[in-house]
Amino acid sequence: MSDSTVAVARAAGDDQAADDLAAWQDRVAGANINQQTLLATDYLNHFNEIVMLLGMVADMPDILDDCKEWAPKSYQDHFRDSTFRDKDLAVEAYDHVPDRFRQPFEETVAHMNDLVAQSIDRIEDALSLDDPEQVQLRAQAASHALQRLMDVASAIIHGSDRAMDQDAIDALMGF
Repeated sequence: MSDSTVAVARAAGDDQAADDLAAWQDRVAGANINQQTLLATDYLNHFNEIVMLLGMVADMPDILDDCKEWAPKSYQDHFRDSTFRDKDLAVEAYDHVPDRFRQPFEETVAHMNDLVAQSIDRIEDALSLDDPEQVQLRAQAASHALQRLMDVASAIIHGSDRAMDQDAIDALMGF
């Protein structure tokens, strides 16, 4: 159990939240779910798919159609649809993720979803101009930026409570 996260709740004067969190931390012990944050890295597999597809667009422009079919999926929906061993526990635990992790995590996921949509539009524009160099640059930039955001999400899953701000994301994409 992560005493520091429970201690934060107790210090805030919320003994009930601290007790709830401690109980959930005990429940996820031994599962592939972080005990401190109650989040699982398996969710990032949803984004690995689109990173891989975007990375292939320059060599196979038809892959952009597959990119367009990719859709954002909530954390809980991802696990409901997955074969993750502890998927039911992951779905249930998400409602108990401490706000100090949940807020930056959801913010980062929203940035990733927005970035995918913007990237697809930018790559599609370059394809319509028949500019293979721009297609490659934009696909690489998208893949790199999404990977960076996935690193931020992974850090949050493992106990960081910091998200990347929009200016930093824009800088990654060259906006």
